[in-house]
Amino acid sequence: MNITKAGIQKETTFKASRSGGKGGQNVNKVSTKVELNFDIDASLLFTDEEKEILRTKLGARLNKDGAIQVVCDEERSQYLNREKALEKMHTIIAKAFEKPKPRKATKVSRSAKAARLDQKKIVSDKKENRKRNFDY
Repeated sequence: MNITKAGIQKETTFKASRSGGKGGQNVNKVSTKVELNFDIDASLLFTDEEKEILRTKLGARLNKDGAIQVVCDEERSQYLNREKALEKMHTIIAKAFEKPKPRKATKVSRSAKAARLDQKKIVSDKKENRKRNFDY
């Protein structure tokens, strides 16, 4: 599976709006905030199986329409925010298709077991010594 940013860009919808926060005139008059929506169901990039994988792995990120939404308002220019949003979207989709490494089963070493038993013996002796002997 080879997913390119160009392929994702063709199937996304962009929406620009005014960004909030500090910044004075630039924030008040320039629409630099970018919202990027990628509709999984309408996508031609992925097969039905791949779409199902995306839906299950990215279920928490999907909006009510079944689209992945990424918002970026970090930069002062719309172009840079658009590029960052595309990069985020590409990363999110690529991570959804990564297969997790299988866990290797390991055993506790003999020295670790011995150290644990020694520590248990010390604690046991300490508690045993707290008892009073009433048989004078």
